[in-house]
Amino acid sequence: MLEVRNLIKKYGDKTAVNDITFTVPDGRVTGFLGPNGAGKSTTMRMLVGLEKPTNGTALVDGQKYRSLVSPLTSVGALLDAKAMHPGRSGRAHLRSLALTHGIPTRRVDEVIELTGLTTAARKKVRGFSLGMGQRMGIAASLLGDPQNIILDEPVNGLDPEGVIWVRNLARHLASKGKCVLISSHLMSEMSQTADDLIVIGRGRILANSSMSDFLALADNSRSLVRTDQREVFAETLTARSITFEPVDTDGLLVQAPSRDIARLGVDAGVLLHELTPQIATLEDVYMNMTRNEVEYQSGTFTTPADSGAAEADAPSPWAGKEAKEQ
Repeated sequence: MLEVRNLIKKYGDKTAVNDITFTVPDGRVTGFLGPNGAGKSTTMRMLVGLEKPTNGTALVDGQKYRSLVSPLTSVGALLDAKAMHPGRSGRAHLRSLALTHGIPTRRVDEVIELTGLTTAARKKVRGFSLGMGQRMGIAASLLGDPQNIILDEPVNGLDPEGVIWVRNLARHLASKGKCVLISSHLMSEMSQTADDLIVIGRGRILANSSMSDFLALADNSRSLVRTDQREVFAETLTARSITFEPVDTDGLLVQAPSRDIARLGVDAGVLLHELTPQIATLEDVYMNMTRNEVEYQSGTFTTPADSGAAEADAPSPWAGKEAKEQ
């Protein structure tokens, strides 16, 4: 089990981690999410003793990392795939780690095979691709068969097969009762991997819940409607003060339950040839939660089509409807 209590980390006047508390239980995969600069990597580094907390504690199975008798057999971590001597082979890197903990050479061969590096392990690390480096980092984290595994962006640089492999590995480790903490910016992948989620922004906890409870925060009341009578139906929605926006050439994204939309279509004599509830994804909920927590705000892009529309003399056919909605 991994645990942080009232954890604070400051660098001068900057507070990277701001009084956070959470527990990562055994037997589950916990996703650790947050924008760049949110404090995820700093928190992970404090868990494995690479950063000293300004205040609070970071514990591995109830102990501080520096108190662990055999760290590699308690917690394995992938924090920087490049943290290897470039002149050594991958196998030599793993053997040097194993020797410090009395881990037999056969275990080195086991993790090399497990991570798919059998043909590459004798190559110099300097020649590794990003994906190979990630696999070697994962091999190192598993070397001591630890109870706790921390993986920071483990699928970075991996091909689709590798991404699926990491997902299955995390689920397998959790099924064996191990504690698995993974950070990632790939929301679609995290939604298929994690049991629980911890979301931080600007060093503060924004959410700490099961995946199902997190997704329950979504507004799932929108529906996609397609009809050959879009303008007629848009007028019906406006008359009922129902918010909508046009999609493609025949669609409307309507802020209302699908049952109510279907009834409106019948009452207005409008044939709806598609009515699809829009279920929010993990990415939708995450983006909505963290939109004010990002360190760097990206600009927006204007396409040539958008520019032409903005310069056209004719008013938009939706202008009146959008004004009424507002």
